[in-house]
Amino acid sequence: MIVAIDGPAGSGKSTVARMVARRLKFRYIETGSMYRAVAWKANQVGIDPTDGEEGADEVAEVARNLNIEFKPADDGSQRVFVEGRELTRELKNETVGRMAAVVAANPEVREILVSKQREMGRNHDVVMDGRDIGTVVFPDAQKKFYLDADPVERARRRYDEMKGTDPDLDFDQIVEQVRQRDHEDKTRAASPLRRAEDAMLIDTTSRSIDEVVEQMVRAIESAPEELKSKS
Repeated sequence: MIVAIDGPAGSGKSTVARMVARRLKFRYIETGSMYRAVAWKANQVGIDPTDGEEGADEVAEVARNLNIEFKPADDGSQRVFVEGRELTRELKNETVGRMAAVVAANPEVREILVSKQREMGRNHDVVMDGRDIGTVVFPDAQKKFYLDADPVERARRRYDEMKGTDPDLDFDQIVEQVRQRDHEDKTRAASPLRRAEDAMLIDTTSRSIDEVVEQMVRAIESAPEELKSKS
């Protein structure tokens, strides 16, 4: 069974996806980390993905050859390995995140990573989150969800997550970054962020993670048996 979870940055989809996968004993794949991994590697080798056609071609080559693995940690979180090296913490860097947004807009990179994502999801019970899972990667997913929240609330979550390591962080700047990322994700030519017609919409603005997880697990477990048996 494939569970697709889409939504904008800060909607809670990664945390929720991880918890849902753990509850159901499904495999969890966080696709956003794959774009971050490509961005990280490109930065390491001195590639500028904004450098016109040449930069786009070079970063696509990075995506094509990069070995990315996901392994569960003891606490249920996701560990990300790039070329055998764990980069879970490094990939959460804000600079990597901004570069990943550029990388994700590259049609060739998306085509390459979508192929890798489909391969990861083949023949497994999977929970996969991202921005185009239910619309592009697995349009036939047995269960689809679209998580959203007010942009200011999403910025607050991001701010709370980052302020411990960056005391000079400016909240208004984070709000603006969230709005800008939303605009980029929804207007890009390659696989724009949008809700699949058959995805359950869940507004997480004023709801706890546990409440959202419970609602999603109930929806998944109530699916007809013929859907649950598909992979």
